[in-house]
Amino acid sequence: MTFSPAPATLRRRRSRRLGLLAGCGVLLLAVLASLAIGSRPVPLADAFDALLTFDPGNDLHLVVRELRVPRTIVALLAGLALGVAGAVMQAVTRNPLAEPGLLGINAGAAVAVALGVLVFNLTSMAQYVWLAFLGAGLAGTAVFILGQAHETGTNPVRLVLAGAGLSVMLASVTGMIILNAPVTVLDDFRNWAAGSVEGRGYDVAGVLAISVTAGLVAAFSIAGNLNALALGDDLGQALGVSRRRTWVLACLSVMLLAGSATAGAGPIGFVGLVAPQIARAVTGPDYRLILPCSALFAAILLLGADVIGRMILPPAEIAAGIVAALIGGPVFVMIVRRFRLARL
Repeated sequence: MTFSPAPATLRRRRSRRLGLLAGCGVLLLAVLASLAIGSRPVPLADAFDALLTFDPGNDLHLVVRELRVPRTIVALLAGLALGVAGAVMQAVTRNPLAEPGLLGINAGAAVAVALGVLVFNLTSMAQYVWLAFLGAGLAGTAVFILGQAHETGTNPVRLVLAGAGLSVMLASVTGMIILNAPVTVLDDFRNWAAGSVEGRGYDVAGVLAISVTAGLVAAFSIAGNLNALALGDDLGQALGVSRRRTWVLACLSVMLLAGSATAGAGPIGFVGLVAPQIARAVTGPDYRLILPCSALFAAILLLGADVIGRMILPPAEIAAGIVAALIGGPVFVMIVRRFRLARL
């Protein structure tokens, strides 16, 4: 006798496939739009020619190969890094409001980068990315200690308040550093602090690719453990999951992912919050699916925000971080309201 899946299971699988296919299609459209749209529009035919038969004497080919392609790669890598980091943080804290921006991790990386630019005259991501990792790790550790996330993971209030307070304090420190810095430092920091991928080259994309890959390896290695811990610490330990090892790898992955994304694209908020929520709605509660889907939808969000920022006030541009905040802010309010009603 053979058993066929229940109709509800079949519908779930069908909706999951449709959601993933739709996400891949939107991502492809966003990549094509990123190559074609900008202060100087490039027809898609010329964009494909630049990729396949590059002509150094063609101005449009140079725009695509030297400006649009690395910018697109950086936006994709930074987006997927923030998405996976947000999903991991929501899993280990059992907190639907957790994400690198809200919990002070991006602010910690920003302070470290500002200090590096001012004190050590660092000018490239390959130089200050290590400071971003350090700042992200220290800020995350401070939030977890202040918020006692290891004891109150099911209650997000204390953790969010600790993250918000630390973010404000670190933002004030960053402001003091920049206001007392030379004008050249202010000009370099201003564009980065808005959360922009404009002007990022292949050197930034290369460093970002290495660090994001390391963070993804750490995150995906504990995907199964995250499912067990979602049942609670006691049940997770009963299933043989090492809570300490899971937390160490989770913190390492968040530090690598959030630190590298902040170093490459600036402190971008809400992407790591919204993408895991969309992924969970499409895939269900399995973190083995949530993590890759969070990467997919976060890459769409950040790259889409970058493309929209180029279209609003041409030929000027609005930073992707600002557009992402305009999109993610209302979604954050909706999540808070839904979570409050669920608790009531």
